[in-house]
This record gives sequence, C-alpha cells and structure tokens, in this order.
Amino acid sequence: MRDVTDDVAVLAGGLVVTQDALVEDVHFRRAWTSWRDLGWKAAAVNLSDLAAAGAEPEALIVTLAAPADTPLEAVLELYEGLAETGVPVRGGDTTRADTVTLAVTALGRSERVPGRGGAQAGDVLVVTGALGGSAAGLDALESGAESPHVERHRRPPLRLAEGRKLAVTAHALMDISDGLAADVPRLAAASGVRCVVDLDLVPRADGVSVELAAMGGEDYELLAALPAAGIWTAIGACEEGEGVVFVRDGVRVELTGFDHFR
Repeated sequence: MRDVTDDVAVLAGGLVVTQDALVEDVHFRRAWTSWRDLGWKAAAVNLSDLAAAGAEPEALIVTLAAPADTPLEAVLELYEGLAETGVPVRGGDTTRADTVTLAVTALGRSERVPGRGGAQAGDVLVVTGALGGSAAGLDALESGAESPHVERHRRPPLRLAEGRKLAVTAHALMDISDGLAADVPRLAAASGVRCVVDLDLVPRADGVSVELAAMGGEDYELLAALPAAGIWTAIGACEEGEGVVFVRDGVRVELTGFDHFR
C-alpha cells in the first residue's frame, strides 16, 4: 500500500491521481499574478506531481472559488492559462468565496511509479534543472525589484518528459516543491537511507546564492535516486544510515526547508 505522503495516489490500471490547491495571499497575490499565469501555475504544480510519477497526463478537474464580482473575462483568462499546458480540463466546480482558491486534480497514467521510498545505499541523487529561480522571483516581487526570475516564479516548468525517462530506472523520484532542504529529508526518511548532498554540485539559477538554491521553494524540478547519474546532474548520493547531510566546500552545513505550517 502506497504511503499517503507520496506525491500521488496510484489506482488500478496505472491510473495516477494528484491534487493541489492555490490559495490567494498564501500561494499567490492577485496584485502581481495575472489570471492566465494563475491558471498555468495551478495546472503546473499538479502536473509536477504526475511528472514525479512518470505519468502521461490525461485530464484536469478544476474547482474555482472566487468573489461574486470576479469578471467573466478574468475567469476565461484563467482557463486559457490552464489550457496552455496542453492538458484538457474535463470537469470541476465553481463557487463563491471571499478570496480566490483554485483546486486542481490531475489524472494521468504510468507504467511504473517509483515513489519516494525506494532509494538504496549506493544510489546517486540527481536533479533535472537549476534551483532557486522561483524563490528569487518571489523575493523580487515582494521588494518591487525587476528580475529575470519573476517569470520562473509565475510559470513553473513542466518536467513531464523528464519524469517519464527517470521513472524507468529510478529507485525513488519526487518533485522539488518546498526546496532541497525540505524535500531531500522526505526522500531519505521514506527510503530509510542517509542522503549526502554536495551543495557545490547543485545547479543554480543565474545570480542565485547556494543557500537560496537549497532552501527556496516552488522550483518544481525533479529529484531522483538512481543507480547511475547518466545524463542527469548529480548532486549527491545515498548511503547506509538515516537523515541528510549537506556539505559545502567539504564542510557540513545546517539547512532548514520551507514548512507550510511554521
């Protein structure tokens, strides 16, 4: 039986289901988020979970809660943003609320879902792309500064093709939603291994510090434990033991990741 802390539910016939919600003033602010970008992001964060399951997406089910005075044009723009991901919306619901909440359920199919719990001692830890860009973009939005990373925060990447490739051989696979410092410990705990991450190997978005690359959230790249790195960027390894060790310049450092309820 798959653990409820995994990214997705795996049902009969390889059906994979996941759900995430974006809540106004928690996950986004309308002052700097267009309705179209909100639609893209709401789809993308769910499709990221399907990517971590090696799944081919089939449909989105969308529930929108919004104030009664929300213009029709805004709602249409939101659904246009959802559609830009290329995955069709097949149903959902709408309701009135004081603030905007957008809940999306994504459905797909996968021949093999590695999950978080299969990493083995001797595995290599890899990531699919540069980290820290989304957090840097959020910092810029909050301070009113201009930054090339703002677009990365508003529109996370879709790593569906990469997820399907990784799922063929990965012992463990998950997406990086809360930052390496939060997500690597989850993989280590689920798998019963110690993960050693060399921060000097972590790919970073342009101009982003090592700390932000490791601790910033919402990058939605993939993290995998593999027998060999192959074409992927290696950032560390799994070994016997438990917990996570982060190393920089050969010296152990302590990092904390994002906590939704802190």
